[in-house]
Amino acid sequence: MPSPDLRVCFFGDSLTAGVGDDAALGWVGRVVAAARRAGTDLTGYNLGVRRETSQDVQARWLAEARPRLHQGDGRGVVLAVGVNDTTVDGGQRRVPQSGTLRAVRLVADQAGEQGWPLLVVGPTLVRDDQQNRRILDLSEAIGTQCAAVHVPYVEIGTGLQDDEWLREVAARDGAHPSARGYERLSRVIGPVFLEWLGAVAEDARIA
Repeated sequence: MPSPDLRVCFFGDSLTAGVGDDAALGWVGRVVAAARRAGTDLTGYNLGVRRETSQDVQARWLAEARPRLHQGDGRGVVLAVGVNDTTVDGGQRRVPQSGTLRAVRLVADQAGEQGWPLLVVGPTLVRDDQQNRRILDLSEAIGTQCAAVHVPYVEIGTGLQDDEWLREVAARDGAHPSARGYERLSRVIGPVFLEWLGAVAEDARIA
């Protein structure tokens, strides 16, 4: 049986867009390539925008997803936000934790209304210790919320608390890794993504 025509939109910030990767793939390009190597007829749309918060993404995602997902046998959405929310700008956190959770929940609700499966990817770490504490707290809270509404979640932050990742982002702009770092992210995200995509494909076959 041929693979169904699958289409997935990836929404997020600069980490989703792959900023800093000289190979111009980021983790998104790598997991899409892995899916295609596995025989999946997948079209991936990278819709990451630099500096965007969860609220920015929530405000735009549905309008951008509709023209890309209105056809195809199977359709899904990946949401990866949080780092910019925890940034302090002008003495204030850009988005309070409650605001992030509300934005993620709205995306989940809207995706559910459209019948599009959702996968949420947690935020990565930066070179700032205080911000990393906020990131880890937020990541845990997002994971708890996703579990409550039965949305799969890929927790990343706790696995990046090592010298290798922190040295890499510090050597660049403090937030974005090189191609090597994006390859590492793809190895963490990829297995969960492929399992989730398999479920999307199976639902498309049944339909």
